[in-house]
Amino acid sequence: MFSDGLIPLVKNGVITNEHKEKHRRHIVSGFVVGSQQVYDFIDDNPLVRLLDIAYVNDTAVIRQNPKVVAINSAIEVDLSGQVVSDSIGTRIYSGVGGQMDFIRGAALSEGGKPVIALPSTTSKGLSRIVGLLNAGGGVVTTRAHAHYIVTEYGIAYLYGRNLRERAKALINIAHPDHREHLFKQARETWKLSL
Repeated sequence: MFSDGLIPLVKNGVITNEHKEKHRRHIVSGFVVGSQQVYDFIDDNPLVRLLDIAYVNDTAVIRQNPKVVAINSAIEVDLSGQVVSDSIGTRIYSGVGGQMDFIRGAALSEGGKPVIALPSTTSKGLSRIVGLLNAGGGVVTTRAHAHYIVTEYGIAYLYGRNLRERAKALINIAHPDHREHLFKQARETWKLSL
């Protein structure tokens, strides 16, 4: 998705597309959402290529570029690393989009990094790192595909880790106000000694 946040990154030379194997020196996107500034930026801009989403989200295409960093968001992550990104309990909040495609594509990319980034709490102060997923919450990224989970408190690297290591790493990036409760849930629900 091409949106407002990309424009300053391009203008300030953060995004150059110089190191890509596929579509070098071009920004490739499947769709655009944003302000008028976005549409003005992409209009007749030879730097931007809008291509079929089936191609853009194809893991075989994504993985051809080295060091792909795929950053996706989530609603909640449980202590085993399951990622819910499209629902709050049984209420659908958004679409799945290409999260799994890009998480997998980045994982397959040489030197790639699949990242799930989320604030540690909701606007009401509830933890988004949870002992168990809310009933009805749909797993978009499985625990087997989760690599990096990031909050404002740090990074938890989960890939290849056992449940105890995952829980400990996730609790360490949870909001400090919720860590004690999460340790308790890990012991009681998951039977983990941390």
